[in-house]
Amino acid sequence: MTADTIEPEEHAAGPAERRREQRGWYFYDFACSVYSTSVLTVFLGPYLTSVARAAADAEGFVHPLGVPVRAGSLFAYAVSASIVVAVLVMPLVGAVADRTGRKKPLLAASAYLGAAATTGMFFLAGEHYLLGAFLLIVANASLSVSMVLYNAYLPQIAEPDERDAVSSRGWAFGYTSGALVLVLNLVLYSGHDSFGLTEGEAVRVCLASAGLWWGAFTLVPLRRLRDRGVRPEGSGRSGEGAVGSGWSQLRATLKDMRRHPLTLSFLLAYLIYNDGVQTVISQASIYGSEELGLDQTTLITAVLLVQVLAVAGALGMGRLARSYGAKRTILGSLAVWTLILAAGYFLPAGSPVFFYCLAAAIGLVLGGSQALSRSLFSHLVPRGKEAEYFSAYEMSDRGLSWLGPLVFGLAYQLTGSYRDAIISLVIFFAVGFALLARVPVRRAVEAAGNPIPERI
Repeated sequence: MTADTIEPEEHAAGPAERRREQRGWYFYDFACSVYSTSVLTVFLGPYLTSVARAAADAEGFVHPLGVPVRAGSLFAYAVSASIVVAVLVMPLVGAVADRTGRKKPLLAASAYLGAAATTGMFFLAGEHYLLGAFLLIVANASLSVSMVLYNAYLPQIAEPDERDAVSSRGWAFGYTSGALVLVLNLVLYSGHDSFGLTEGEAVRVCLASAGLWWGAFTLVPLRRLRDRGVRPEGSGRSGEGAVGSGWSQLRATLKDMRRHPLTLSFLLAYLIYNDGVQTVISQASIYGSEELGLDQTTLITAVLLVQVLAVAGALGMGRLARSYGAKRTILGSLAVWTLILAAGYFLPAGSPVFFYCLAAAIGLVLGGSQALSRSLFSHLVPRGKEAEYFSAYEMSDRGLSWLGPLVFGLAYQLTGSYRDAIISLVIFFAVGFALLARVPVRRAVEAAGNPIPERI
């Protein structure tokens, strides 16, 4: 480490410097959220399913590695597989980041690997469903790894009383970029004939453009965020040593987390309810196109509505948290999620208006529930262990959210009905609500050795 690349941990940033880093930090949400919106939520699910169906046998099955898989389940299984890969990598990256103090180079590597895989989706055509599944696994796992590092900056760039607002603004930036790019996608997709493109070519351009956007805007946080030095007890090894002892560090992290059982209790609750959130996000376009018979233009417009309202929802729920505390605000959002899924089960096919109403409700709770969960967890992390603990958080956010897509895919494989799959997700929100309600967050913050905000 050199003084010009990593500043000492005890260096106290002034308000102006913190704001500069915060503005740079917001832009990673602005960069990568386009992948989550345009690729994962809108285009890739239906398109990869159509590619798989083109390669399927007479009974509707493809056979990756000789395993019979219903073509309609391939996307959900690939999402689940990507999360398993992320589970294996994220804790190691978090341990290396905390032991070396070099989050930024790791953020750059994971972001650009994901952006490259997403851009490569331009070549997904014909019957090459295995290529699509592979690129999805690489891009989704890379996003998860990059989010470990991105989230770990939050306790370092924001004071305790700022974090709900800073986290909410980050999500708002992400939803703003998602809405902007979806408008461009809608213009291209709807008018593909006038651009001299087939429908499939227009989809591939939309997929690849998300990767280019991700890579371009990642430059902003890489310029503005700064690496901090490690605390003496965490700096006894070089970067090479940290890599070599990654699994040992993971075991040490898990052992250390047992010393903070209230933090673990929050993570368990978050693991459960966020599994439902992530599954709804990734499988919404499949449900709309395959079960409800809605066209791609309707799906794009509905997701655009989600993006626009999610900006207001994230900022609005951030304000509610200042009055009622983050925990109570999150609990309220989980109750709304349960009602949304119950309504989704009974949604009539071929009715865009009802689908838009459901999309509006999702938008109002989506950003806020995620942003406040992130800021609440930041208060429960012991100082100097941000990346390691946020790797565990990210495993809950994305890394352990393999169960929802797997259940969704299995339900369709066994029943042939996406309605049966969607209603099963209610249990994730109900159980998550019950577990979160039991967490005494003030005691959890105190036990982590952090100052307690006035409202939490």
